[in-house]
Amino acid sequence: MTAPDWFAVVDGTWPAASYRRLGPATLREGRGGGSRVSATTIEGAFTEADLDAAEQAMDAMGQRRIFQIRPGDDALDTVLEARGYAVLDPVNIYSCPVDTLCNVQIPRVTVLTVWEPLAIMREMWAAGGIGPERIEVMKRAEGPKTGLLGRLHDKPAGVAFAAIHDGVAMVHAVEVVPFQRRKGMAQWFLRAAAFWGRDNGAHTLSVVCTVANTPANALYSGMGMSKVGHYHYRHMPQEESRT
Repeated sequence: MTAPDWFAVVDGTWPAASYRRLGPATLREGRGGGSRVSATTIEGAFTEADLDAAEQAMDAMGQRRIFQIRPGDDALDTVLEARGYAVLDPVNIYSCPVDTLCNVQIPRVTVLTVWEPLAIMREMWAAGGIGPERIEVMKRAEGPKTGLLGRLHDKPAGVAFAAIHDGVAMVHAVEVVPFQRRKGMAQWFLRAAAFWGRDNGAHTLSVVCTVANTPANALYSGMGMSKVGHYHYRHMPQEESRT
């Protein structure tokens, strides 16, 4: 089986509002949905003028200047650093075959799959900083998708989102409520997403996680997921106050 295009999976399961090519740049319109749907990417050779044009286009959209740096983008990384761009949020991509996490049955009513999100799901996401703009990102995903509502000890425990692109189910927006943390809810979300993904034609489960999130990285590795990719952003720090 050919290895998935992980960045196509990210774009397919957590899509920007629009995409536009400008020379070697792909511009993403995020509409407040965060770095992943707002960052510009550069493919192939580029010039300083290409970067100037990309910056002007991001300004015109009312977005901060931010680029996503993928494997092989060393030259871009170096040039942006020289322009004053700082590293932001290095990210790991993990994956495993869905069957890896379908080996344990999920206790009854521990995870419910539901779309569209219920009010309680929106409330839990909002409490974790995942507001309406990111709910709109979820709505834009075109393939099979679902919300995951977690329960532990007869009380709401958390929420997550999963969507499928090209046979890969990717989990996003995992949020466990504070009083239910460290009780295994995140692993039940992953197992539920694996079962749901398998039932909807996915062969692979994946998730993205910031390098700084040590507990999450340990969880994914401990559940048998492998690190299959990585990326980071470059942004203009002085612009953060106005975005």
